[in-house]
Amino acid sequence: MGLLEAPAHPALAAGRVTRTRRRVRFGGLLAAVAVTLGGVIMFLPVIWMVLSSFKSSVEILQAPPTFWPQHPSLQAYRTVLSDPDHPLLTYVKNSTIVSLAVTASVLFTSTLAGYVFAKFAFFGKNVLFILVLSTLMVPFQVVMIPLYLVMRALDLVNTLWSLILPALVSAFGIFLMKQFIEGLPTAMIEAGRIDGASEFTIYRRIIVPQVIPALTALGLFTFMGTWNDYLWPLIMINDEATKTLALGIASFNSFHGARYDLTLAASTLSVLPIVVLFVIFQRQFVRGIALSGLKG
Repeated sequence: MGLLEAPAHPALAAGRVTRTRRRVRFGGLLAAVAVTLGGVIMFLPVIWMVLSSFKSSVEILQAPPTFWPQHPSLQAYRTVLSDPDHPLLTYVKNSTIVSLAVTASVLFTSTLAGYVFAKFAFFGKNVLFILVLSTLMVPFQVVMIPLYLVMRALDLVNTLWSLILPALVSAFGIFLMKQFIEGLPTAMIEAGRIDGASEFTIYRRIIVPQVIPALTALGLFTFMGTWNDYLWPLIMINDEATKTLALGIASFNSFHGARYDLTLAASTLSVLPIVVLFVIFQRQFVRGIALSGLKG
């Protein structure tokens, strides 16, 4: 029979615990430094853009460059907002209408279809869901020309409807919401049916409140993608009055190519709504991303 090991001396055990804590703290400090450096590197171009928008074109091009504006001025923003040939506020209005309409539709259709695929059993459900997912594998360039022909046949070219209608339903949104709703207890749905609630009432009062984090993440992704979309509006829109912000910024940059202060001011204004939305819904967005990672 082997001898039992002698218990460690209390001083040695305390030393081991202290060394372990130091290693953990040092590792946490390194992780914090690495994340901070990564964040600074990623945000440095944005910070440079915002600060340079308050500079003059001469100061932007001078060597060596300056980080902080030597003579801060709002003249670039005044010029951008008052340019009659490129009405920035009209571009913002058009992008806001398209982005809000697409986001609202995607949130509604994705939660409704996700609820059906997650909690209903019907013939061909798996095949239909696979067909929905298969649309994610088709590049947009493949359907671009047929979609343009459809919009032209409907006489929707140079209208905001041509940007809204093709994006009303999102296959990715349906997949995401299905994954969330599958994790909800079926007993809540059955209790609602026993109480006499209709399926739409169950969807509205039971399902939707439970998936708010996922809706927030999906809504931000959809709004940001629609707000920054350039290729499809470039194909469909030619009139200045119906251009979105991405098209307007591109034409503005071409027209004022030598005025970097105006270009940076217009670019700063274009990213401002996205930043505001992220700040407002940051907590729900992070929670939705975390939950999607757990359920994936």
